[in-house]
Amino acid sequence: MFNTLQDRLSATFKGLRGKGRLSDSDIDAAARELRVALLEADVALPVVREFVGAVRERAKSAEVQQSVNPAQRVLDIVNEELIAILGGEARRIRLAKTPPTVIMLAGLQGAGKTTLAGKLALWLRGQGHQPLLVACDLQRPNAVNQLQIVSERAGAAFFGPEPGNGVGDPVDVARRAVAYAREKQHDVVVVDTAGRLGIDAELMQQAADIRDAVSPDETLFVVDAMIGQDAVVTAQAFLDGVGFDGVVLTKLDGDARGGAALSVAKVTGRQVMFASNGEKLEDFDVFHPDRMASRILDLGDLQTLLEGAAKVFDQQQQEDLTNKFLSGQDFTLEDFLGQMQQLRKMGSMSKIFGMLPGMGQFREQIESIDERELDRTQAMIQSMTPAERRDPKILNGSRRARIARGSGSSVSAVNDLIQRFTEAQKMMRSMASGGMPGMPGMPGFGKKSRGKAQQQKKGKGGKQSRSGNPAKRALEAQQAAQRAAQAPALGAGSPFGGDGAATPFELPAEFKGLLPPGGR
Repeated sequence: MFNTLQDRLSATFKGLRGKGRLSDSDIDAAARELRVALLEADVALPVVREFVGAVRERAKSAEVQQSVNPAQRVLDIVNEELIAILGGEARRIRLAKTPPTVIMLAGLQGAGKTTLAGKLALWLRGQGHQPLLVACDLQRPNAVNQLQIVSERAGAAFFGPEPGNGVGDPVDVARRAVAYAREKQHDVVVVDTAGRLGIDAELMQQAADIRDAVSPDETLFVVDAMIGQDAVVTAQAFLDGVGFDGVVLTKLDGDARGGAALSVAKVTGRQVMFASNGEKLEDFDVFHPDRMASRILDLGDLQTLLEGAAKVFDQQQQEDLTNKFLSGQDFTLEDFLGQMQQLRKMGSMSKIFGMLPGMGQFREQIESIDERELDRTQAMIQSMTPAERRDPKILNGSRRARIARGSGSSVSAVNDLIQRFTEAQKMMRSMASGGMPGMPGMPGFGKKSRGKAQQQKKGKGGKQSRSGNPAKRALEAQQAAQRAAQAPALGAGSPFGGDGAATPFELPAEFKGLLPPGGR
């Protein structure tokens, strides 16, 4: 969603890069570029004025002028101001002291409230709650049936005594739902209300009546992030007419300019609490302003990536794989298949690579990744015997032809897979001996390495000596760049190193072959 804004901001900082001192004219020019970038992203004008003014004022301070790397300090300031307009800190749901906690969803028709109710229910179940979804949208055709299907997919209970399609009293349904939740011991009630194509008195009155009937602990305004500045107008109207406690952004995976996400929290004073960034029920999470700001500035979102890896990767399997490498055994196709299957549980490869720092410059290659290629790769590996997966060297012509037939692919595709895997296997050996950290969720070798071949050589005075081997020097430089990209500090993990040079995150060797030609 923020691709255009990300590109404009990157171009702005490139103009500042390498300057030992920033003049007032440099700062003013950068501020103008920021203003244009935000306006093109459809951010509300009052928010743009406040943001640009704060950045300009702080950039002209003595703190920046006396900095060793003023361009980096300006980037830090922009990051801090972005976090501020996005809401500052993440906010969790306030749970009622006496269950059930009632959460009411409000918003216009088409914003995605019903699907969002299922996503929220699935997330609540993951937090240990027992949610009940309540169908109070009794006007939109088949809205009740849709919520029932969504609740089944989310594994949540459903309450919909009225058929809908214009039949039933939504206020009475909401009131009865709370009593039903107490009786059945559901600790969270999610009320899906009706929407309209536009704001009108009937919509506001019905939402207000439901609010008064159930006294929700949280009223969440669901807004389509693709509608730009209209989201701010709609949010303000709901705030005045009904009131809400937090905002949920839907369709963050769309190709709109993203102004809603950068405007709603600042204009309404209500925190963005959740974000939905896909069609699956799992594509939903708590909104973290600092992580979103980091993505906009192409600094990546390693924390979210690590959290996702922790959920899907089997810790014991990772430890076994690490120990296998440390004992000198090779990375096999069985290992690759297991890692790929676990990685895919985190989402699409495009989404995963997009969370890495500095990946904005590889956007075209990342977006052109064919997810079906992963299915074909998996089919080819699964068509091999266990012995062939462990030792691809035994794959002669007849074996490769059999694998191609079994996986519905061609012999050339099998040959290409083996060639790419052999190259990745060689690099994995280099990583194992050199101490390079791996992909989040992949085995790392730096802390557990042992043996003379795995120890860092020290020169006089305890300083690390520089290898005379050009290949080893290149590997050392690659390792240093990756460690810098993984550093938690903004300066260390930004696209600008100490000298302002770009240091994009290096993709793990075993997944390089998945990118089209030209990707890292």
